[in-house]
Amino acid sequence: MPKTRAQKQVILEGLGEKVKSAKSVVFAKFAKLGAKENEDLRKRLKAEGGEYYVAKKTLLNLAFKDNNQEVDFKNMDGQVAAVFGYQDEAAPAKIVDTFRKEMEEPKIFFLGGILENKFISKEMVESLAKLPSKKELYAKLVGSLNAPISGFVNVLAGNLRGLVTCLKAIGEKKV
Repeated sequence: MPKTRAQKQVILEGLGEKVKSAKSVVFAKFAKLGAKENEDLRKRLKAEGGEYYVAKKTLLNLAFKDNNQEVDFKNMDGQVAAVFGYQDEAAPAKIVDTFRKEMEEPKIFFLGGILENKFISKEMVESLAKLPSKKELYAKLVGSLNAPISGFVNVLAGNLRGLVTCLKAIGEKKV
């Protein structure tokens, strides 16, 4: 049954709020995605602060235009899903990529995305999916910052160890 104009307006307002609050959006084409697979993807995204939303291209187009973001949905073939990331910018791309790789036959494909209010190509979304997570990057940064300090402490401790070894050798020699 077709939706009324009022129903479409409510959907558009909700979609507009999602677009405003999202840090990143990934557009995906889904073909033959079953209900259980769909639900599994939604659960994974929700656990990481994301959301999977399917709407007509015209409504998606209007929602993004209202937020001053130009996306050409006419050139995207098939049904389009918008995967919103509210916490981590790379999380939607990573989750969809992992989900796709776990399938025997891929049923979901990247079409593009929005990052920092700019449209990015599907190739850029694929490379975004390969990036380490924010937590991993923070851990690498902390390790990099800690390495020189650890080295300095070991150098200072080496002098003390050398002194203790020398004193022990002198003590053993006198006995």
